Amino acid sequence: MSRIEDLNRTLSNLQASSSDIEACAIVSEDGLIIASLLPQGVEEERVAAMSAAMLSMGERISLELKRGGLEQLYVKGREGYFLGMHAGEHAVLISLARKDAKLGLIFFDLNRAADATRKILS
Repeated sequence: MSRIEDLNRTLSNLQASSSDIEACAIVSEDGLIIASLLPQGVEEERVAAMSAAMLSMGERISLELKRGGLEQLYVKGREGYFLGMHAGEHAVLISLARKDAKLGLIFFDLNRAADATRKILS
């Protein structure tokens, strides 16, 4: 199996792990889509660029405020959550979750998917 197939399988497993996860993707730290299960109509390139920028900014803020390296990032909107975390040296795992999602379980599943992504990309 190719790495892209492995990454797509990782995303499929993540999305299947919880009905609260509506979409997910793996993007490069440069803001390019690597693998994606984002809804139709979403501009993948724009989402990837913004996600990478948010994680980069979160990392800088966390270090500047002496909170250590960034582990997780989430944005709560009226209709749900944007969740993100590093998934290797040069990759970011992002996910969209429902507004009533159990975040503890979601982050557990995201950590597992991030670990799988790290192994595939290393």
